[in-house]
Amino acid sequence: MIGPADVRAAAQLLEGVADRTPVQYSRALTAIAGTDVWLKCENLQRAGSFKIRGAYTRMSRLSDDEKARGVVAASAGNHAQGVALAASLLGIKAVVFMPVDAALPKIAATRQYGAHVELVGASVDEALTHAHAHADATGAVLIHPYDHPDIDAGQGTIGLEILEQVPDVRTIVVPVGGGGLAAGISAALDERRDVRVVGVQAARAAAYPASLAAGHPVKAPELRTMADGIAIGMPGAVPFEVLSSHHVPVRTVSEEDLSRALLLVAERAKLIVEPSGAASVAALMAAGGDFAGRGPVVAVLSGGNIDPLVLMRVVRHGLASAGRFLQLRIRISDTPGALAGVLRDVAALGGNVMDVAHARTGGDLAFDEVAIEVHVETKGPEHCSQLVRRLRDTGYRLSD
Repeated sequence: MIGPADVRAAAQLLEGVADRTPVQYSRALTAIAGTDVWLKCENLQRAGSFKIRGAYTRMSRLSDDEKARGVVAASAGNHAQGVALAASLLGIKAVVFMPVDAALPKIAATRQYGAHVELVGASVDEALTHAHAHADATGAVLIHPYDHPDIDAGQGTIGLEILEQVPDVRTIVVPVGGGGLAAGISAALDERRDVRVVGVQAARAAAYPASLAAGHPVKAPELRTMADGIAIGMPGAVPFEVLSSHHVPVRTVSEEDLSRALLLVAERAKLIVEPSGAASVAALMAAGGDFAGRGPVVAVLSGGNIDPLVLMRVVRHGLASAGRFLQLRIRISDTPGALAGVLRDVAALGGNVMDVAHARTGGDLAFDEVAIEVHVETKGPEHCSQLVRRLRDTGYRLSD
């Protein structure tokens, strides 16, 4: 178990190393939650996430002999960059195992910080298996992403900063993967019984709810989420003990919740975060009323390292989930000018056509018909319904 003294000691180590990231008031989330909401912007931290805090704390306490043997880590990207940066600051050789489908910008950044990167496996858990084997074979010290007291104490320094920046905070909402961040913040707040911590996991990668109910770590049934930073199959023993003893609840959010949250943060807070970094905001948006009377609330934006290609897909998904992006399949006669007529009518109704595709074959198409798929940007759910209704009233045949 770690406590406030451990977190305060980590904070001293991190002076001049980790940035004191800002908090930003969110009017949009305040309206949703019914209480004041602040964003703790760890997406603006060095290396793009909170991970430098734990990695540097752990590695700075290695003996000279351990430092000489080097370190090894496994990560989908954020811990990888934190370890690589900490290693470069401390003059330690680092090897990092990353899943083969890790985001290219995260791989590139890890290498630029000086670490040697090996791409293996389909998940962080598989990469971690390789990291353990490398440690056994070479004597390198494994820097676990979340299952070590020093790691969790380092992450907990975020909690100390929040207490100083928002002194009347009552709830801190934290993305949860292995649990190190939430455990560290819980430990930092151990002397503040008036502040609660709420964890958030992606529903498609949620090991903690079942683990807390069972009283011991159990494996997540699936790991299929856009939030790769928190897609962890099994809770860590150290963070699980902290979270269970502090009775920290862990909620789940859907993929739609995550994409809508990322979109809101980008549009209203003018901040770029990755899907895992937006999990705390997703929880507020999905069940904002649950936090009324439990504020002020601080939502931790845990990271901002997102592949631009993934960002485009997530934003598009978020637009669709928010009812601002409509996909239509319309059957029209295969005659000159028919497509132009559709596009003209959609534009007249205020829709912004983003993409058009033709299909001239299909079981539901007559010989002289063509189906067009039109992707339309709209002004919201009501506009979507109005646009579809008006097109049907005009005589267009739309597929459900």
